[in-house]
Amino acid sequence: MQKKNLFMILGLMAVLCACNSDPMTVKTTKGKVLGVEEEGTIAFKGIPYAKIERFMPPQEAEPWDTVMVCDKYGPYAMQAGGFPGAVMSEENTCTLNVWTKDTKAKMPVMLWIHGGGYATGHSSWNPGYGLARKDVVFVSINHRLNILGYMDLSSFGEKYKYSGNVGELDIVAALEWIRDNIKRFGGDPDNVTIMGHSGGGGKVGSIMCMPSAKGLFHKAIIYSGVIVGSNTTATSSKLGEAVAKELGLTAETIDKIQTVPYDELNAAGQRATAGLRGIAGGFAPTMDGEVIVTQPFKPAFADFSKNIPVIIGTTLNEFGVNYYGKDMTLDEARKILAPTFGEDTDAFIQAYWEAYPDGSLQDMLSLDRTFRYNSVVSCRGINDQGGAPVWNYLFTWQKPTDHYSAHGDELPFFFNTIEAEKRKVPEITPAVANLEDVMSDYWVNFAYTGNPNGEGLPAWHSFGEANEPCMIFDEKVEEREAFDAKMQELIRKHLTR
Repeated sequence: MQKKNLFMILGLMAVLCACNSDPMTVKTTKGKVLGVEEEGTIAFKGIPYAKIERFMPPQEAEPWDTVMVCDKYGPYAMQAGGFPGAVMSEENTCTLNVWTKDTKAKMPVMLWIHGGGYATGHSSWNPGYGLARKDVVFVSINHRLNILGYMDLSSFGEKYKYSGNVGELDIVAALEWIRDNIKRFGGDPDNVTIMGHSGGGGKVGSIMCMPSAKGLFHKAIIYSGVIVGSNTTATSSKLGEAVAKELGLTAETIDKIQTVPYDELNAAGQRATAGLRGIAGGFAPTMDGEVIVTQPFKPAFADFSKNIPVIIGTTLNEFGVNYYGKDMTLDEARKILAPTFGEDTDAFIQAYWEAYPDGSLQDMLSLDRTFRYNSVVSCRGINDQGGAPVWNYLFTWQKPTDHYSAHGDELPFFFNTIEAEKRKVPEITPAVANLEDVMSDYWVNFAYTGNPNGEGLPAWHSFGEANEPCMIFDEKVEEREAFDAKMQELIRKHLTR
């Protein structure tokens, strides 16, 4: 009888051990999660990382007793209009997703912050399985946006002191979740790269100026996201006061804002923003001296982040006016440029041909004149700060369907997911496949070592190692030094204040 009981106990222990070694099930600090197989990786989607109350800083997520099935993305953050078929939620905004190949490993972690400005977006836009297949742990998040994430009500009292930055504080909470949990997913909490596109890149810049994020990440990548000039409390608080006025609220009744339906709140925010045009910067992070201690990208970051290696880059066209598909003469192009560059129009044309000898008139007119300029200025500032190196890139590959290299077109190449992006990459030729492999390899190398260079890749020098080197990502991958400096100087003269 005793022997039978012993065998039963040993059998039960074996079952328990087998369950505990199941790579699809991971125990977090708040409860167990069950992942699913996705494209050669294990994906855990929709994990709560924080609990939120309107306009308040995030708190720890509530624990759960059962195994949470994490097979779909969490709800979208509340946003005007939403997206077809989207499920939005205010209370359950703060969720994250993890992709990993091996929950027992110790791999670098890459945290992705989606684009969409500070108003819209969702983590499902850019799945992480492609980079996870190259031996990193990829994490993406949803967090509070627009009026819920960035309305400054601090002038109404201590209770709302941090309301203007709760969207950024959500990201810090996600980094804290990574610190406390990612080891169980095969990630190294001491090797975390934060990266973001567009508004997500702007958020990365803000995080690098937040003392509460210090030590939670170790590298940064900013794609088309050098957003110069955050709000200050002086401007953002005026917008918060204007929203309250639109809703008929005073200092005595301000707490009623907690229960105003989102659509009504958002509409009041839009009216207030229109009324303060040119004064307030809209619903965006606020440099308040405490949560965000200095202006990001002015031209670098807070001194405590100067030892963070950074990659910054843009695409050829971004949001430039599309002149492709139109016949054009040089005189016609000159007339289009003249209102902007005046007496320097011919100098700009000459500088363009020097920078892009194989370009076209359509390229010249459709060229981005904002993101690249800001990125180069920021690279200079980071380099001058004298800490960790910064690398610069320009993605110039153009879709054969419209001859354009638009805002965000580079993402599937860096993420190693071009096979799923038929709209952006309609045909995967050997050259295109190689471009994807090279770009994603640079990113994985950077996640591992803080330097994108590696065996078999073209040498990519940091800004301090050569004369403003820029890695050009096209079917031919090559580094060029200060190749468009004359153009950028004319852009500075005519298009910046």
